Amino acid sequence: QVQLVESGGGLVQAGGSLRLSCAASGRTFSGFVMGWFRQVSGKEREFVAAISGSGGSTVYGDFVKGRFTASRDNAKNTLYLQMNSLKPEDTAVYYCAAAVSPRSWPPRRYDYWGQGTQVTVSS
Repeated sequence: QVQLVESGGGLVQAGGSLRLSCAASGRTFSGFVMGWFRQVSGKEREFVAAISGSGGSTVYGDFVKGRFTASRDNAKNTLYLQMNSLKPEDTAVYYCAAAVSPRSWPPRRYDYWGQGTQVTVSS
């Protein structure tokens, strides 16, 4: 089993920044591809970013446009999402997820999910 716990969400003004964290426990973190997703109530979950086990490869959703950066510290079993130039439309619950043995890049399926952290961007 893998436990994922997000933190770092909150309320920020448009144009501001937040850094989300996702602490992982239970299995070898460096072996997972990690992902960030977001969801607005009543809408489908949206892919934000994925990062390879080593951190050497990343891929982002089209809407990111250079504003967000995913990173990881395998020594700390922690995933990060640095979000800059935030917009009101970035308001959502953000989730981290782990793909244990993905067969594609980015993974089409994730095996473990965190409980989410709310990000609210005011205009």
